[in-house]
Amino acid sequence: MGRYLYVGKKGLARGYVQVYTGNAKGKTTAALGLALRAAGRGLKTYIGQFMKGQSYGELKAAAMVAPYITIEQYGKDTFVHVKNPPSDGDVRLTKSGLEKLTAAMKSGQYDIVVADEINTAHYFNLVTAEEILELIAQKPPHVELVLTGRYAPPAVVEAADLVTEMVEVKHYYQKGVAARDGIER
Repeated sequence: MGRYLYVGKKGLARGYVQVYTGNAKGKTTAALGLALRAAGRGLKTYIGQFMKGQSYGELKAAAMVAPYITIEQYGKDTFVHVKNPPSDGDVRLTKSGLEKLTAAMKSGQYDIVVADEINTAHYFNLVTAEEILELIAQKPPHVELVLTGRYAPPAVVEAADLVTEMVEVKHYYQKGVAARDGIER
């Protein structure tokens, strides 16, 4: 494995703002793919997962490629959903997570910072569009910032340099297939 590891870390000359949104599967997966590609070039990625506190496969995978990918979760082990609306605790976890993510972005330790599910956190009123725009405004020039989640606010889409919308064409959930370890979680 060592002979394939890229060791000539130069960092990014310029970082951009990317948004992965839409109602289809693949937003977090795309961000993780970016982090893996970056690790192969010696770049370090920090991923802050909003609204997530469950054991996902990417947590174990990130530990295997440490220190190139670091993941922290800012949520409980239950889903925030229209049937299970956010509590004051969810709001506190989100605000604390936003502070941690901002600190990581400004630390100089990371080339890429991913705010995973931050757009969804906005949809559930856990974070404001203004707070997301402030995060973008505070981004150091050499840091790539990736914002994932459904329902990206229009102002965030406007502020981004690259926006990808995942569109569902067909999904096996419609046939009753539950989330599978290693595929969806």
